[in-house]
Amino acid sequence: MNEEQVQSFWQQHPCGDMQVGGLNRFGKDYRVFFEKYDAFRYREYPELLRLLDAMDFKGEKVLEVGLGEGADSEQIIRRGGGMERCRPYCGIGGTAGHPPLRLRELPYDELKQGTVLDLPFDDHSFDKVYSCGVLHHVPEVQKAAEEIRRVLKPDGELIVMLYAKRSLNYLVSICILRRLLLAVAYLAGIKGEEGSKLAQHFKNTKELGLLEYLKMENFIHRNTDGPLNPYAKVYTLAEVKRDFPGFEITKSYKAFMHAPPLPVHGFPGGKIMGWHLWVHMRPV
Repeated sequence: MNEEQVQSFWQQHPCGDMQVGGLNRFGKDYRVFFEKYDAFRYREYPELLRLLDAMDFKGEKVLEVGLGEGADSEQIIRRGGGMERCRPYCGIGGTAGHPPLRLRELPYDELKQGTVLDLPFDDHSFDKVYSCGVLHHVPEVQKAAEEIRRVLKPDGELIVMLYAKRSLNYLVSICILRRLLLAVAYLAGIKGEEGSKLAQHFKNTKELGLLEYLKMENFIHRNTDGPLNPYAKVYTLAEVKRDFPGFEITKSYKAFMHAPPLPVHGFPGGKIMGWHLWVHMRPV
């Protein structure tokens, strides 16, 4: 797996884009599209605004790694963070980030396109680096962590959301249910409708072989953000410490109950078995 493959996937599948029908659905009306996207994002992840409130961005110079559709950027600015952006190779769409900030006339220093493996900023430039749902898609995550540490001030803070290994989604849904259901469907010759997730999983299985595809080192990538997703990783706190060796963890918590096909989306229990692992770290 390499940077170009990950970049290509996220450029073709901007995070959240298709969940609201894609920009073309609205006749390229950016204002309507981003209003719909913001409503979708904070309806799907209602705890996120509360978590952002608690992160204390006021007066801080902030870098967001992984701009997405720019929704969190707007929320951080509205909470008082002096924003400067790097659009890394992971999780960025062609229209992402720029339009909502400009359409809503929000203040920010600059938007840059680059890679988290080589951030286009000077050493010790930021008080905080924020990254929600991006770094678990970076194969060379330790190199990314080194770059983030470089641009953070010595007393700065890194706040990341990573997929949680000790979650209902990973331990039950991905490890057991989805593998079992896929094996049954494949052996029964159930291919799914053309263009569906099941059809793509069937194709992946046929190309790789059932037993090989069901190995977790292969299956996990295709079961976080769709069957075409080239790379994903799930984390325990011990694995966070290993992949971010230049940091010490100051706080961690989980949120967001999500484990399809189990009908538990948004249910209570996210603090214990949630899919999102939030980790606050400081450079050492």
